[in-house]
Amino acid sequence: MTTHRIEIEEQVNVSPERAFALFADHKRFGKLLNAPVRRVKDSEQADPNGLGSVRKIGIGPIGLEETIIRFEPDSVIEYTVTSLSLVRNHLGRIRFTLQGERQTLINYCISFDAIVPFTGDIIAKALEHSMRKGIRRVPALA
Repeated sequence: MTTHRIEIEEQVNVSPERAFALFADHKRFGKLLNAPVRRVKDSEQADPNGLGSVRKIGIGPIGLEETIIRFEPDSVIEYTVTSLSLVRNHLGRIRFTLQGERQTLINYCISFDAIVPFTGDIIAKALEHSMRKGIRRVPALA
């Protein structure tokens, strides 16, 4: 299996706190992706979207579940796919870094192994396209 890696860096004109809040809120994260997203398990932390929470992206059997495995407010979110999917060893990491007075550098990395031969590049391109579009929506949605 080949490991595929996507890395996106985009600067947005919102504070790290506002950008983080948008990505951390599972329902609002769906607006970034332009896909249905709902929280299926609350975190045991103060923020129900925090460490250990699980979100489902998609509808019915074609959806997948992601579990939040690192949650550092205004700084880092990490998640992994924890349901059946076309990928293994999926890790998503989103970092939020202050740039200037009220701008944020968003660094979004995704790595995964494709289960089905020859599908990894297709999946990577689709993920990258979707995430780039979503990040461009941050100023309007935050």
